[in-house]
Amino acid sequence: MNEFDLAVIGLGYVGMPLAKEATGAGLRVVGLDVDAGKVDALNAGQSYIDDLTDADLDQMLKNGFTATFDEAVLARADTIVICVPTPLDDDHRPDLSAVEGATKAVSRHLTAGTLVVLESTTWPGTTDEVARPLLESCGLVAGRDFHLAFSPERIDPGNPKFGLRNTPKVVGGYTPDCLDRAAAFYARFVEQVVRVSGTREAEMAKLLENTYRHVNIALVNEMAIFCDELGVDLWESIEAAATKPFGFQKFLPGPGVGGHCIPVDPSYLSYTVRKLGYPFRFVELAQEINERMPAYVVARVQRLLNRHRKAVNGARVVLLGVTYKPDIADERETPAVPLARALLELGAELAFVDPYVKDWRVDGNQVPRADDLAEAVAAADITVLLQQHSVFDLATIEERAGLVLDTRGVLAEGERVERL
Repeated sequence: MNEFDLAVIGLGYVGMPLAKEATGAGLRVVGLDVDAGKVDALNAGQSYIDDLTDADLDQMLKNGFTATFDEAVLARADTIVICVPTPLDDDHRPDLSAVEGATKAVSRHLTAGTLVVLESTTWPGTTDEVARPLLESCGLVAGRDFHLAFSPERIDPGNPKFGLRNTPKVVGGYTPDCLDRAAAFYARFVEQVVRVSGTREAEMAKLLENTYRHVNIALVNEMAIFCDELGVDLWESIEAAATKPFGFQKFLPGPGVGGHCIPVDPSYLSYTVRKLGYPFRFVELAQEINERMPAYVVARVQRLLNRHRKAVNGARVVLLGVTYKPDIADERETPAVPLARALLELGAELAFVDPYVKDWRVDGNQVPRADDLAEAVAAADITVLLQQHSVFDLATIEERAGLVLDTRGVLAEGERVERL
């Protein structure tokens, strides 16, 4: 019997919720990460994850969880789950360096009978074509000497309703036996396991989920641009359409897309299609539309200031909410960064208000932080609501701010307030 039931590689927004649920179900869990700072923080009971409080972490530690940067622990685990980042490189191509590094570490310590699961989002075929050969370089064979599977993460930071336990878990195995082993493992702490026939189908399911959202967000973002010119209140039209009880799902426009999924995952699918010799036009068009939204917001800021005989150059602009979604501290791929960059290049005097972000830099330049919402909006020439954190008093913004551009459609429009 091994010392650990589970070793989690990558102790971030995916790995830590997994470790939490597994530990809570009575599994003996060890976490592995190359970042010594994260390891030290976790072992000291200090969480850096939105969905994991210090109290949660303290309970995990009491239940036996430990973090380490010593990869030798992998040899003492029955199951190893890889939860490392899969970003894009500078040319917007999939960067699997973290997956490859983690898989090589597993190979160095792989023992017969171990279950290895990849959860990192990636293009269809990665588990079989990239991970499996690296794992088998140790001499063991997948499906015979060890089990191999893919199960896409479905973590939604800040979601109070759905977490790892009550979100169905898609699992695909390299062989039927691999699938049985992986499904049995997740069933120990996830309410519903959804089996698919192979790893490629599981990999594609994740990309399909986020590409669906990406394309539909791009649709309403483009509609927001031309509805403004047509004089149509798109927000009202969306709410009206949402009353249809079938055939419609509500998506809302915004200043751009952010997070660890939507700005990245569709590019993995587009990359796969391009290897077949033709473009994935829907994805690439959606990417183009969503990536131009920060520039469109800046253009709307310019227009609103011009109407009141003010220039962007020298204008005091305050950004409300610079994280990628409300009520969390996650800044990954936030559209606030390209938006702020453009405003700074135009000469704006920038400041931000965000209770979840203490220090914010754009291209290495620190943006001043304002603590008092009322004072910040009253002193600004224009306020841009980028993220509707629940702690923001909307009435205060409407009453105290001079000019306001509301990119989330939550403020009442008026002479001084425009919605995207």
